[in-house]
Amino acid sequence: MTSDQRSVAAALSVGGRDDDLEKRLDEELTAFNTAAAGATTEPLSVRVTDETGELAGGLTAWTWGSLCSVDMLWVRDDLRHAGWGSRLMRAAETEAARRGCTDMIVSTYTFQAPGFYPRLGYRERGRIEGVPGGHEDVCFHKRLTPAEG
Repeated sequence: MTSDQRSVAAALSVGGRDDDLEKRLDEELTAFNTAAAGATTEPLSVRVTDETGELAGGLTAWTWGSLCSVDMLWVRDDLRHAGWGSRLMRAAETEAARRGCTDMIVSTYTFQAPGFYPRLGYRERGRIEGVPGGHEDVCFHKRLTPAEG
């Protein structure tokens, strides 16, 4: 054991969903990342509702300094292929640029929408194997145009 290491009594616990753990990890990693990069993380969301007020689609993301990362994008089955996905992404890009972001990243599985993002100007940056069913996780990146102020 080096002088930097110390013995701490600890125990592992394995389980399913743990909201308290997820919240604490998010807080700890956000604080660490903020200190390391000098930038704060802010949530970003875009919501589509139909004429009855029901959720028809949405996007969740976060901005961190000059980076915006899309977590989830979903459009209800009856509204797919009607342009809502593009509108959600463009709204997120506009807001990200307004916040000072210069880069946007997103990933999708090969059975989801890998052909969608290049049509919006995203470039494939890599693929990760090991997704169930023999699929891959496809990672995309786009440089954003700075917001005009």
